[in-house]
Amino acid sequence: MSVSEMNGKKILTTPITNEDLENINIGDIVYLNGHIVTCRDVAHRRLIEEKRELPVDLNGGAIFHAGPIVRDLGDNKFEMVAVGPTTSMRMERFEKEFIEETGVKLIVGKGGMGQRTMEGCQEFGAVHAVFPGGCAVLAATEVEEIEAAHWRDLGMPETLWVCRVKEFGPLIISIDTHGKNLFEQNKVIFNERKDKAIEEISKQVSFIK
Repeated sequence: MSVSEMNGKKILTTPITNEDLENINIGDIVYLNGHIVTCRDVAHRRLIEEKRELPVDLNGGAIFHAGPIVRDLGDNKFEMVAVGPTTSMRMERFEKEFIEETGVKLIVGKGGMGQRTMEGCQEFGAVHAVFPGGCAVLAATEVEEIEAAHWRDLGMPETLWVCRVKEFGPLIISIDTHGKNLFEQNKVIFNERKDKAIEEISKQVSFIK
């Protein structure tokens, strides 16, 4: 099974299937076992704009919008020092096509993503999740090993670091496979509350000209 319950936690394990994501909904908190690959702006551009094949198979896999701090131990050995999420919206214009071309199933980052990513998640069976900001050192402790490093010519933040992880999270599902987007739904709720608050405040200060 690629999705299971362990100590009250919902665990996704790579490789992830469409069936694993059927009962995952926005607002759910999940954790990841298996592998996750740091993958951000330049890697997305190389695949989508430059049509370069990725050096790692992401089918059924997970990516992390992150620019980590990594210690080089020599002999192709590395230690994860800190790995905090990068703003996911920076990848919005690439993500739908990225999902289609790679078969990635879990995208992790900071903040929400937009309409095209939501369409990609629904059409091709993927989810986006938010890793809490300010927890880069915690995230590093959940990386058991960096197993490979690809495209190191891009520099440390943009390198594709292939990480074996255990109970990586918490990951808050923000886009699910059912066409729902937590951030967009919250915007509607917040705007409704804002409008009511403005109306009430306006009544109380109506004497001000």
